[in-house]
Amino acid sequence: MKALQLLCVLLGLSLGVHALAVTTIGKNKTAEGRQSSHQQETDVRVVEEDIHTIGKNETAEGEESNQQHETEEEGIEEDINTRSKKKQSAVKNEQGPEIYLQRLDKDCLRKSFTQSSCLKVFCLPWERCVDGKCLCKVPYQCPKNATSQVCTTSGRAFRSYCQQKSYECQYSNERFSVAAADCKTAGKFSISLKNEEESESQSKGIVQVYLPNNEQAKYICKKEWTTQEANAVCRQLGFNKGALPPVAKSISSEPMPDLACLQVKCRGHETSLAECVITDGSRKDITENPVEVDCYTDTRDCKKNEFQCVNKKCIPVRRTCDGINDCGDLSDELCCKECSENAFHCHSDTCIHKRYVCNEEFDCINGEDEFNCTDLQQNKNRATGIPVRLNMDDERKMIRSSLPALTCGIAYHRGRRFKRIIGGEKADKDQFPWQVAIKDGESVNCGGIYIGGCWVLTAAHCISSSRPQQYLVMVGLLDRTTYDNDVDAFPVIEIKVHQDYNPSTYENDIALLLVKNIYNEEKCIGADNAVMPACIPWSEYQFRAGDTCKVSGWGRSDGFVKVFYLKWGNINLMANCSEIYKERYFENMECAGTYDGSIDSCKGDSGGPLVCVDKHNVAYLWGIVSWGENCGVAGYPGVYTKVANYFEWISRHVGRQFISRYNV
Repeated sequence: MKALQLLCVLLGLSLGVHALAVTTIGKNKTAEGRQSSHQQETDVRVVEEDIHTIGKNETAEGEESNQQHETEEEGIEEDINTRSKKKQSAVKNEQGPEIYLQRLDKDCLRKSFTQSSCLKVFCLPWERCVDGKCLCKVPYQCPKNATSQVCTTSGRAFRSYCQQKSYECQYSNERFSVAAADCKTAGKFSISLKNEEESESQSKGIVQVYLPNNEQAKYICKKEWTTQEANAVCRQLGFNKGALPPVAKSISSEPMPDLACLQVKCRGHETSLAECVITDGSRKDITENPVEVDCYTDTRDCKKNEFQCVNKKCIPVRRTCDGINDCGDLSDELCCKECSENAFHCHSDTCIHKRYVCNEEFDCINGEDEFNCTDLQQNKNRATGIPVRLNMDDERKMIRSSLPALTCGIAYHRGRRFKRIIGGEKADKDQFPWQVAIKDGESVNCGGIYIGGCWVLTAAHCISSSRPQQYLVMVGLLDRTTYDNDVDAFPVIEIKVHQDYNPSTYENDIALLLVKNIYNEEKCIGADNAVMPACIPWSEYQFRAGDTCKVSGWGRSDGFVKVFYLKWGNINLMANCSEIYKERYFENMECAGTYDGSIDSCKGDSGGPLVCVDKHNVAYLWGIVSWGENCGVAGYPGVYTKVANYFEWISRHVGRQFISRYNV
């Protein structure tokens, strides 16, 4: 009889549990949305298997308390909820690649930018920007003020870190090892990898670091370890593509109080871990998570959910635009319409990690990462910890800061903001210190821009290259009917029109004027006056459509009325002008204005400046007034020669020292 009662109890319990489980499935299905019939049957089968197991356990153990039954029921519900969450996560991951791909600029990606593309990044101090590429300097082009002497892995001595890196550019086997006065006794920095079998591994294992003149291996803390640091390890070991995303590995399950770890931070360009910032870490970190690297050796095609770097390395697409140089060549960070939450979005559509914001060094090419920084922010982003060797990142920064830099694009006076140049207001004195007038005989029909030394830029259609003697460059002029004592006149002695200038289409509408040095001063035009050269942009990514820029000149006003006083106005850079002007609009042109025509340049402004100002109020000559559809016609903005595309042409004639703002 007791056996029959027990059987009834067990059957009642099983039915109760089954009903509860089915109810839970119904709740989860409501939360998840519609499920397929096949999935429903699978869930029910899994629940029935769980109930069968519970029934067996109850039969073996006898009666259980009501509290025990409730616990088991909750366990089944939790198990189903876990499966539901996993399923939702799988759906999210399946959609993930498309989400991450949306923040990449496909047109930009086709240009294959890397950390050697100075249109997107600053060149390292031992490199220089030529035709959009960072090329190796020769050692003697490094700054004369030597930093600490450094030694390579072969024991060769170099006067400075810059000289060693410029030499390594050409001879990759001469990698940095240590900074020391005597390379013969300095010892050598080295690393190795140890796998789980405690044997040496060539491409995968726990990183062991051997500091100079120290035979004891040190390990690296997991804290703040990223692919950038892993890449440096693998590059030092000869794997040029760097590493796979890093993982952590415990050396032992037992505490190791006598084992200290190192904290490592790299910027992403290093070819040796020795160049990274290395400080003492905590002993607690190493007992839990010493780092392991897996160097990249794949030669396969990338999968759907992967991003193919320019160097053919495959990384998860979710690791793009996060401010970390996972590719090793930085190609995953240079074409980003937006960045992840841990990264800062530069105006040039590059991503840098937030720890590089307000670190007293420009990383964005327009310097917006160092705009409005407080002392608190700068102190927060400085390296911490006790250094175990000379900080080579500080050396790099010191070398970079010692490179010559131009002073340009700074107006001595900041005028009020006015709306337009057609019918606009007068410019104030020294508001546009780079603005010059080109006097042709007795009249001023064009403007020009002072760019340094004895050189002026203007539009090719403004002048005749065969008759330089008929032109004067007027400096300091506001009212072209009245010349005061501050106005200087420089005779033109040579004209260089772009070799591909087409007067029919206004392609390559740019020319250089060389004036006579009437004061025999090194500054030439800039001597004894308030003239300041405008900065020449080196990258087409410094400014973009939507940015507000300034145009100035003596051009016609409303109703084509002559203007005798210098005027200026704010206009916006505009995209898709090829849709407006069709075959008349070419790659090296830029358009600006408004679609309603309320703001525009006009006849007489030709050759004058369109300047765009960065976050630090430095003015760059973005365009030269070239042509347009009459003046102020709705839907037809003014067209300008895009100066950034002529940086190399200008530098070949003028000399890089006059126009390179950085890294001369």
